[in-house]
Amino acid sequence: MSNASGWGLTARLVTKHFGALGNRIAETIANFDPETATEADRDRLVATLRETAQLLATSRASFDKEHGDVVNLQTLIANDERAAEKLAERLASGSISEATVTMFCDELEANKARLPQEIQEEADAKAYMDELQKIVDALSKQLAEFDAQAKKAMQALAAAKAQKELQELRIERQEQLAGLSSMHGSSTALSALTRRAQSVTNEASGLRIVADIGQKPLDQQAELDAIRKSVSQPETAGESALERLKRLSGKTAA
Repeated sequence: MSNASGWGLTARLVTKHFGALGNRIAETIANFDPETATEADRDRLVATLRETAQLLATSRASFDKEHGDVVNLQTLIANDERAAEKLAERLASGSISEATVTMFCDELEANKARLPQEIQEEADAKAYMDELQKIVDALSKQLAEFDAQAKKAMQALAAAKAQKELQELRIERQEQLAGLSSMHGSSTALSALTRRAQSVTNEASGLRIVADIGQKPLDQQAELDAIRKSVSQPETAGESALERLKRLSGKTAA
């Protein structure tokens, strides 16, 4: 049912037996929307379902009693109708008093008169039980729909969180790569190290120039000393062994 009026009979039956609860059940069924319900709405639905299920259990017991009363009364009437034939024979033979037969007839007529009422009470009990069963089924269906909607919502939320975490991870990786690329292109530490190496190289070049300037007079002096030494020594290149002996003996060659 889509609205409270659709549950009119149910509301009337439940209200008749349990007062305002009937209206509340009808309103719960009519107004509950699984797609927009909150957890508090679900709790109220569960509470109503529990109460209705208890009523259904009670109504089943009541129907069983009413049904049993009808069956027993019908059985009693059928047995009395068969007994009436025998009583008529006994009354005709004088084996039973007319007062006893009159009492029997009064009871049989009262039972037959009571049977329609018992049947109606049985029908009412069954209608009440059937309506409560419809209510329980409707509440159970709505609870299942709510849980299904909640499950979908939780799955959607989990998927959204997973997607968010994935995008955050992607951004984090992109930032890491950007940082590494920046370091590769223009690292502050690397640039400072490069500048330091160039500075040391420049200092070394300057010292080399100074050293070269200081070394030049030394090289020139060594060159002069070598010339002087070569001039002061006799020319011995190309002298024969005989000439060398004479030179060493202090004699000149003839």
